[in-house]
Amino acid sequence: MKIAIGSDHAAFEMKEKIVEYLRKKNIEVIDCGTHSIESVDYPDYAKKVSKKVVDKECDFGILLCGTGIGMSIAANKIRGIRAALCMFPDMALYARKHNNANVLVLAGRLTGIELAKWIVDAFLSTDFEGGRHERRVRKIEELEE
Repeated sequence: MKIAIGSDHAAFEMKEKIVEYLRKKNIEVIDCGTHSIESVDYPDYAKKVSKKVVDKECDFGILLCGTGIGMSIAANKIRGIRAALCMFPDMALYARKHNNANVLVLAGRLTGIELAKWIVDAFLSTDFEGGRHERRVRKIEELEE
């Protein structure tokens, strides 16, 4: 499994911890930045990570910003991305199971690191259920046209 990850300055420290956590689990990580706490614009990182997912360079993306809201909005503007802001593991589970989300968004200022790890684990270990949900995901894709 290969994951693209990116954050703004507000969630830089959490991103670094998530990168370390994933690598310890032998998951390949492409770190798209940012690489410091210096102020940056989150849409730039949403675009970098989302492009890697859409171009199939990575299986999934993880984005982090202070609240997760800005990253969610920005990533969901990119055709083919279904980014889900998840505050609890069950949200991540259903984002994958029912919505076939391909980008997980975390709130760096609102989520503790242990909870964030549980959310990441739930997201990455859950498969899309398909069935009746396929029809709904197709309807989401039609909205992009």
